[in-house]
Amino acid sequence: MAAVALVQGASRGLGFEFCRYLLLNKSQAAVIATCRNPEASQHLTALSAQHADRMTVLKLDVSREDDIKRTAERVKAAFGKVDLIINSSAMLHPSGKGETSLRDVSAQAIISTLTTNTVGPLVMAKYFAPLLQKGSGAFGQQFPEKEKQHSGIIVNMTARVGSIGDNAFGGWYSYRMSKAALNMATRNLSIELGRGRSKIVCVSLHPGTVNTDLSRPYHRNVPKDKLFSTEYSVQCLMKIIDTLNIDKTGKAYAWDNTEIPW
Repeated sequence: MAAVALVQGASRGLGFEFCRYLLLNKSQAAVIATCRNPEASQHLTALSAQHADRMTVLKLDVSREDDIKRTAERVKAAFGKVDLIINSSAMLHPSGKGETSLRDVSAQAIISTLTTNTVGPLVMAKYFAPLLQKGSGAFGQQFPEKEKQHSGIIVNMTARVGSIGDNAFGGWYSYRMSKAALNMATRNLSIELGRGRSKIVCVSLHPGTVNTDLSRPYHRNVPKDKLFSTEYSVQCLMKIIDTLNIDKTGKAYAWDNTEIPW
């Protein structure tokens, strides 16, 4: 059976580029693209039309558990398995700008950011893990020993600012906390889903500073050679995904394949 990859948060930015890359470079893979409002993404609609035989677009609001459960049921009925999930949707802050001091913090903004960046990917794992356990291990690198082979991969898009050990500047309370919590979820998932016969590799990946809507308010502070296109970032991240195995599970990696401290 052909490989099946699901990209959550596929309407724009990195998520859209992951879909495009998979369709162009993984010729045997079926791609499932999910996002909150597919009808509003002209790029996604056009891409789907170009690859109608291999691409499926599904409506999914990652902040709604019933949406995630319903989508998992539809994917099970149509495909029976998943080999790769990339959780790509992210929010810097409901206002579009991270908090610069404690006086900017609001409970509702923190809850909204955590819901999208942390709770969503974890609930995705809850409902899609059974499908990943039925995967054929079509992504990553497999060990020759059967007991070390994996059936599927979960990729959670993190950020270097989510590293507690690397935090020297403070600020961005909501975003930093959400990504630090996401990293803990990745670590927990790697332990639970790394047991048994059908192992799932779980990693957090940092894409670098990418030219997307999320980072746009801060582009003027980023050196030109450190502001990546979505194409370049996804190429780097897919190289990492292509080398993943069970020994690399439960860790965070930057776009250049260096390990990020928790």
